[in-house]
Amino acid sequence: MSEISRRQFLLRAGGAAYGIPLGAALISMPQPGRAAGTVSISEQVDWTVSNRIMGEVVAKALGYFEEEGIDLSIILGGPNIDGVASVASGRAAVGLLSSSPSLMLARAGGIPIKCVAAGFQQHPFTYFSLPTNPIRTPEDFRGKRVGTSQTSVILLRALLKKNNIPEDQVKVVVIGPDVAPLLTGQVDAVTNWATDATPLKPLGPDRVELRLWDCGVRLYANPFYATETTLKERPDVVAAFIRATARGWGYVKANPEKAVELFVKAYPVRDREAELASVGLALSYVFTKETAQSGWGAMQKEVWAEQLQMYDELGQFANRSVPKLDDIVTVDILKSTESARPKLS
Repeated sequence: MSEISRRQFLLRAGGAAYGIPLGAALISMPQPGRAAGTVSISEQVDWTVSNRIMGEVVAKALGYFEEEGIDLSIILGGPNIDGVASVASGRAAVGLLSSSPSLMLARAGGIPIKCVAAGFQQHPFTYFSLPTNPIRTPEDFRGKRVGTSQTSVILLRALLKKNNIPEDQVKVVVIGPDVAPLLTGQVDAVTNWATDATPLKPLGPDRVELRLWDCGVRLYANPFYATETTLKERPDVVAAFIRATARGWGYVKANPEKAVELFVKAYPVRDREAELASVGLALSYVFTKETAQSGWGAMQKEVWAEQLQMYDELGQFANRSVPKLDDIVTVDILKSTESARPKLS
């Protein structure tokens, strides 16, 4: 899982990395051969290709972005790529992060970005254990060994704090993405995204799952964001991007198999059968009761306020100013696109 401290976002040096003023989005005007009125923009993804961007890929393939006057390029990320710096510097007009705390920490570091929509309504970060030694509730963590990545230790700390469990009652074992330590008895639980079916296969269908969200730590996954400059100078372009992306995800919901075909065609490195197995899991986080009422991409400011307070209490903004709620999130784009975002659950 891509999380927080792994990158530290190059913070204030982001703009200098590309020689472009901080926050100046690169939104180019029509080029020869493109339809009149079309603008070319990029979306910066913080990680490698996954079903997290299936909606955008489908929307691009079906011409939804073109109908909105956008020629979209998707820039993939990875462990050594600072996606926030890419957006802050103007290389990309919009960005997609794995987790909402990453955006809060970037903002605390002086990067003027704001979330405009939440791709996953609940974070799929999950603790997996075996039926022979299950962890079904937060209380079950007492005395257990939890295997997780270094960057996800903070999430376990948040869980323990939320449930009044002293940290010294749980042993943290830093591991990679492999679930083998759980199968060999080295740890009592491992972590992963519940939407990533392939690495979880060895645990079998009877594995026990406990989501971070259900333990009281409510984070968003797949937050879309842009700089304050872009939101001020070209809100129409951001709104057009959100409308097309929302339509793309609506198509994925209605036609998951066809959507997978389009996704795999665009990224042949992805395995068709694996994508078919996991697309339903992803959709269960994209469309919920919240989106049935408020439409794709909806988000609640109170959820953001909760996590902002929690990260402050955990000392994650040390030596930095704690950002205000209105500094990290805006619902203006959601309001302006309300009629175009599918209301599905």
